[in-house]
Amino acid sequence: MELTRASINTDRAAFEAAGYKLPAFDYEAVRANTGIRPEWVHFGAGNIFRAFQANIMQKLLDTGAVDTGLVAVEGYDYEIIEKSYRPHDNLSILATLKADATVDKTVVGSIVESLILDRGNAADFSRLQAIFTNPSLKMASFTITEKGYAVTDAAGRTPEAIARDFAAGPDGAESYLGKVFSLLYSRYTAGALPIAMVSMDNCSHNGDKLKAAAEAFAEAWVKNGLAEQGFADYLHDPAKVTFPWSMIDKITPRPDARVEEMLGKDGISGLEPVVTSKKTWVAPFVNAEECEYLVIEDLFPNGKLPLDRQGIIYTDRATVDKVEKMKVCTCLNPLHTTLAIYGCLLGYELISEEMKDPLLKKFVKQIGYIEGLPVVVNPGILDPKKFIDEVVNVRIPNPFMPDTPQRIACDTSQKLPIRFGETIKAYAASDKLNIKDLRFIPLVFAGWLRYLMAVNDEGKAFEPSPDPLLSSSAEYVKGFRLGAPAGDLSALDPLLSNAQIFGTDLVALGMADAVKNYFTELIAGPGAVRATLRKYLG
Repeated sequence: MELTRASINTDRAAFEAAGYKLPAFDYEAVRANTGIRPEWVHFGAGNIFRAFQANIMQKLLDTGAVDTGLVAVEGYDYEIIEKSYRPHDNLSILATLKADATVDKTVVGSIVESLILDRGNAADFSRLQAIFTNPSLKMASFTITEKGYAVTDAAGRTPEAIARDFAAGPDGAESYLGKVFSLLYSRYTAGALPIAMVSMDNCSHNGDKLKAAAEAFAEAWVKNGLAEQGFADYLHDPAKVTFPWSMIDKITPRPDARVEEMLGKDGISGLEPVVTSKKTWVAPFVNAEECEYLVIEDLFPNGKLPLDRQGIIYTDRATVDKVEKMKVCTCLNPLHTTLAIYGCLLGYELISEEMKDPLLKKFVKQIGYIEGLPVVVNPGILDPKKFIDEVVNVRIPNPFMPDTPQRIACDTSQKLPIRFGETIKAYAASDKLNIKDLRFIPLVFAGWLRYLMAVNDEGKAFEPSPDPLLSSSAEYVKGFRLGAPAGDLSALDPLLSNAQIFGTDLVALGMADAVKNYFTELIAGPGAVRATLRKYLG
């Protein structure tokens, strides 16, 4: 058997006998409908899209709730389309790894077109322009990571690629965002057609980030005489263009060798992962957890797809904000970051294995239940305590989820201000809570300082995960050595006072001393990390 449309047609019985759920809709009819009147185009052809949004769309197609499919677009790593999508007719296998040791296997076929966002590929770019000038298009969605929306760097400067696009205009833009907004400009010139531009990335107020980027491009293009003023007006008219907020939650690690082996034993060939020239791990299959949440602000000027029939929640902006803060600031992401930092220091290679460590399990419970939960505003549609219960007892300990602390440790400097800073600020603003009662969040920060030394608890060097502020932050700890006297801890103050990293000035707030005291204990020598955890959590 092969993962192709021909094979699932001719070998359907064999696939089903091996336990695979196959697409039940009329593919040729859906493909034809999508060609004529596309409704949903998605930018960012990575794992979460194939495991979540594409699977939701398949369920809608199978039940007859919709009759058009997905158009997947990749604008960063074209090899994802060339080496994983097209050789398999845009099909993928979703292996849902459950905590009870069972696996659901689904062939996802809702993606009926895959395109490359490249002006050099005339056919693909022309098709994208046709999609964006079609009145039927309801939504363009995005999973391009938080960094993908940046039009300035960490120092507030305009990157060279963005600056070139500002000067080149819609017809010459070459950056990812520039090409997206040139397509949106085409939609404007085709009659100011309505559309929802929906970021589904895992970041706070994601719609605002996308909107700010669009407005920056429009302002520059209008200023440079390269676009009509009406385009900027179009972006500001909610009857025409909206940028809804959303909250997404589903763990989709990179393709795992054990899953590949399992699928291979089913008799399916050609599923080997590929590492692209841009270091993207991509395979014809995706392994993911069972739990999933997607909450979207109900702002769709051209009508919305019935995603709510398959568990997606449409609601108002205030509720999206509450759900997002509940998850990102308290109930999941801070726990993940805690495990990422300390997992790297303690030599763990799986998040699930960390949850077998009584000290680390108690640590994340303290962060979630004791320090975070008191400042969570219940969004009403999801219960915060039940959400944490599921995270701590089902999701993170799932032994079949091959997620690693090293993956989650990527871009930690960008995550700390939201995942912990918001809780700190809520304590500082409260007349009922005392910021001095936060004992474990400072221990996370101290662990990150210890992590910046790039030496694990055994005293062995390790390679920190990619992070845009890794080098500059590590400068502040270069004077410290494992097992040596701590020396002048005031050298850490400029870093600890950086609100960009911690969400607030820890020095001014009086929390820096607690962080530095913990840091002193964590660098006492080999084994000091575990000894410190045992002291405060044992």
